Amino acid sequence: MKIALIGAGYVGGQILKEATDRGHQVTVIVRHPEKLEPHPQVNAVRGDVFDVDGLAQILPGHDAVISAYNPGATHPNAGKLQFQGTLNTMAAAKKAGVKRFLVVGGAGSLEVAPGVQLVDTPHFPAEWKNAASGLRDALAEIRKETELDWTFFSPAALLQPGERTGKFRLGGDQLLMEGQAPGRISTADYAVAMLDEVENPKHIRRRFTAAY
Repeated sequence: MKIALIGAGYVGGQILKEATDRGHQVTVIVRHPEKLEPHPQVNAVRGDVFDVDGLAQILPGHDAVISAYNPGATHPNAGKLQFQGTLNTMAAAKKAGVKRFLVVGGAGSLEVAPGVQLVDTPHFPAEWKNAASGLRDALAEIRKETELDWTFFSPAALLQPGERTGKFRLGGDQLLMEGQAPGRISTADYAVAMLDEVENPKHIRRRFTAAY
């Protein structure tokens, strides 16, 4: 497949590795393409999520667009940037005529009880709340989209570097738990689940999550 990946950082970098390991051609759209290691299956392109027209010119001809945009949780305007940047990537995909659109979402919008989302609980880390709220609001807007085949993929509460096992549980809108503790997943296995969804869609116009 020909995949457009917006962002190649903490999670995006793992998605890039998984996609190339599976033999896909990837156009990576980042602010500093010169920082990426050359790879025969990778075309690194300079792009900005706040330039919708510019993004839309890069995307035609791709089978899927994956938004791994993340302004950084500690950015003072993280929430606003995350919200608008994510929606801009969707607008660019739509403008470019790429129907399949996937988002690296957050765990904050997962429900811990009926009507109660993780980001609104007292134990949610304060330094992540702004960015998590931005992604939560973006999901609310993405849910209104009826033309694109979108998927919003929320990780487990604990998303950490670790080994690729290829073994995990999938869920929907509820936070997955390990007994009394929040669930976890490695960034490598998150990438596995994302590429599985790209190759064999099972969550069209839905959000899903994954954890061990």
